Amino acid sequence: MVPAAGVTGLLVLGGGGDDGRPDAGPAGADTVPPSASPGETRAGAEDGTAPLVPGWKTVVNPKRGIAFDVPAPWALKSTGWVSYVAENSDPEETPLVGFSAPAILKEKWCRSDDDGNGTREDTPLAAAGSRGQPDARGTAEAARENARLWVYGSYAQPSKEKVTTGAAKPFTTRSGITGSVATATSTGVDGRGRCSYDGRATAFAFENPAGETVSWTFVGVRGVDDEVPEPTVRKILGTVRLVDSTP
Repeated sequence: MVPAAGVTGLLVLGGGGDDGRPDAGPAGADTVPPSASPGETRAGAEDGTAPLVPGWKTVVNPKRGIAFDVPAPWALKSTGWVSYVAENSDPEETPLVGFSAPAILKEKWCRSDDDGNGTREDTPLAAAGSRGQPDARGTAEAARENARLWVYGSYAQPSKEKVTTGAAKPFTTRSGITGSVATATSTGVDGRGRCSYDGRATAFAFENPAGETVSWTFVGVRGVDDEVPEPTVRKILGTVRLVDSTP
């Protein structure tokens, strides 16, 4: 039986990258701080991070200076948390793609032990986060690659042909950030694992005031009753904005 692909999360100490490569070793699971309380933002309204959508809460990535809003049921991970996906066959778990300071919806939405090693793995219903894109050759490429890699790594591997990536299109957020947005989906995941589902990802890439390419990505399960509706994904995307960053 082929184990289902999955999103890995770790707490990075002393900074670290958005792609799962820590500057210092990851802390053990028992040292991970709890998510923010429902309705709580990671920073106060005085610094411009109050939710743009009434009743939602604000997610802040202070390292990248990016904020966005999510509905109240979403859980906010700590700013040092990195989520990433890797090839199932890679014992080193070299990240394919990742993001930091994420928000997650129903983190334990599906639990399974498909490889029979006695450890159950959790599949969240959806997640969203942001990252830097130092190697991107433009916002269109960054948006398409983020979306493609998240869908492949989370749902479709090892079948790259089951991932369809749409063209990157111009998009402007409510705060006036202009960049490129792209969506990828998987179709026909074999379903041999208990938590094997098709998925989709929407990625928005743009340049920050320093001229660096950065991105925001939503990734979630597709084709289930509680799938996050596309209008909600677009509403979350519309709230992406710049805030003060911290070194």
